[in-house]
Amino acid sequence: MYLETLEKSIYELITETSTNLPKDVRRAVSKAKAAENAGTRASMSLDTITNNIQMADDKVSPICQDTGMPTFKIKTPIGVNQLEIKAAIKRAIVSATKNAKLRPNAVDSLTGENSGDNLGEGVPVVKFEQWENDYIEMKLILKGGGCENKNIQYSLPTELEGIGRAGRDLDGIRKCILHSVYQAQGQGCSAGFIGVGIGGDRASGYDLAKEQLFRSVDDVNSNSQLAELEEYTVEKANTLGIGTMGFGGEATLLGCKIGVMHRIPASFFVSVAYNCWAYRRLAININPTTGQINEWQFQEGEKVEFKDEDKVDPTEEIATNFVELRAPVSEEAIRKLKVGDVVKISGMMYTGRDAIHKYLSDHDAPLDLNGQIIYHCGPVVLKDKEGNWQIKAAGPTTSIREEPYQGDIMKKFGIRAVMGKGGMGPKTLAALSEHGGVYLNAIGGAAQYYANCITGVEGVDLMQFGLPEAMWHLRVEDFTAVVTMDSHGNSLHADVDKSSLEKLALYSERVYK
Repeated sequence: MYLETLEKSIYELITETSTNLPKDVRRAVSKAKAAENAGTRASMSLDTITNNIQMADDKVSPICQDTGMPTFKIKTPIGVNQLEIKAAIKRAIVSATKNAKLRPNAVDSLTGENSGDNLGEGVPVVKFEQWENDYIEMKLILKGGGCENKNIQYSLPTELEGIGRAGRDLDGIRKCILHSVYQAQGQGCSAGFIGVGIGGDRASGYDLAKEQLFRSVDDVNSNSQLAELEEYTVEKANTLGIGTMGFGGEATLLGCKIGVMHRIPASFFVSVAYNCWAYRRLAININPTTGQINEWQFQEGEKVEFKDEDKVDPTEEIATNFVELRAPVSEEAIRKLKVGDVVKISGMMYTGRDAIHKYLSDHDAPLDLNGQIIYHCGPVVLKDKEGNWQIKAAGPTTSIREEPYQGDIMKKFGIRAVMGKGGMGPKTLAALSEHGGVYLNAIGGAAQYYANCITGVEGVDLMQFGLPEAMWHLRVEDFTAVVTMDSHGNSLHADVDKSSLEKLALYSERVYK
């Protein structure tokens, strides 16, 4: 009975973490939304985000389709069987994956095969400690790949673009932390949160940084120097103008938490764990005798509801005239688009992520892609009782990973538009001009908002790569995105990067003596 109840408690933790954003995070997002300038792309993004938070809560579906690598940190009383807990976690993970609360994300690093149930070597991550309290504390964080890829580690002293030399002192640490926010841009789904680990070795430094993400957004560091630095970082990061989704704006960083540990004389690491706005971490206290949940953490205080968000289209704020796109799209129609245009797509689009792009670089496409739209997305999908595929979550993935392939694939197959988040680089921008294409930026993490725009699954190809990496044929209606790279050589992402680097340079002078 204990193990059955324990598994049920863990399943509830996984479900709540994936679908219900914690109260402290909701308050931070709400505050950022209130501070943003109305009628801007950043404002539209925050409206979409809050809309999505509410939809995920109401539907009990993933906030973001990338449910990351489930990472558990557990403290147990002496005498509790940790092997039983780990086995219960694995069973709960399998059930949550089967019920589309998690996306199957466990991929064999050598073969590329997806296990399909989120189990594999080292997956999920489970770390145990013993303590003298009489209950089990179980923490869970679901940190997606987009923000995980923007983690960064600095070895001091070092030279940093824009902000100059960072030495082995508190001021060097300050520079590294500000630079970490700049380098993330919109690719980590800003506005975000950062955990910082000072000291340790390379492994323990990152672990300390991630541990900071389990602190409440509202807490104050017990170390007065670090408390001051945390406050300073949030204040100054929000002057860089990166903004939500990297569109520019007032809200770039919603929280900063810093921890410190000793180091050896030869090494001085500053490790930063970046987390997107979809800051999915919760914790429960469990009765070690019954397996029942005694208490939830991170749920103190007022829960901000966004009940009115789904009554209006958030994009109405910034565009009175939308550009309607229906594939196949002509080169003439694409070349009329310019950076800043808001498009609404109806008809068909096709998903394509890392495995698909690599495949298409060496093989023919499974269908005619001339004039079509490729969506950088790995959806959460589930078969209904009739055996039909249903899209449960479908936000964009970070596009920059496809930079080595994208331009060549567009020209090879006649693709006219690609859509994802965070923008792409100079090679793709040059191809857009040469070929006649555009890059469309969807709102990162808005998996429920976009799933609501998908009216049906018409087919699927290349299932050998696993559900997230397969090529899904999606019929969509009023699927909204912003043109951020056009066929005339313009890139909003390059512009924001340049301007934020100039603003970063304003903080190169020493602050801490």
